[in-house]
Parts: sequence; C-alpha cells; structure tokens
Amino acid sequence: MRLRKQPIGTRNVVGARVEARRKELGMKQKELLALLQEKDIEINASGLSKLEGQIRSVPDYELIALAEALDISVTRLLGLEE
Repeated sequence: MRLRKQPIGTRNVVGARVEARRKELGMKQKELLALLQEKDIEINASGLSKLEGQIRSVPDYELIALAEALDISVTRLLGLEE
C-alpha cells in the first residue's frame, strides 16, 4: 500500500468518506474505478486518488455514482448524517 504523497486538501468534503467506505468494504481503488466506469464515469486512478485526498473537486454526477458504487447515501458521503 502506497502512502499519499500530498497533504490532504480542501477541494471536497466527501473524499475522506469515500476512502473510508471503500476500505470498509475491502475494495481496492481499481475495483471502485471499474464500478464507476460501468456507470459511465470516466475517472482514472490519479483522479480517484486526488478525490480521496480532497485535492480534486467532485461534480454532482460523480457524487451520485460514488454513493451507488459504495452502497452509501449521498447525504452520508456529504457528512449530513452518520
């Protein structure tokens, strides 16, 4: 497992929750990327890493696809519910 080279950013509020949920499910980034591609979301490994590191913004359509792929609500990803 590689460690993040850049410090955590402030470009989104969901990145840390996406990473935590993915790891909770025992899912690798490649597996999540494959699920997102099935939903016509074109994001590469670098983009997902930046999203999880809160360095990259998350458009609304990606947020919905992430929630579906991770079987979690959008409001939970946004931190609006526990």
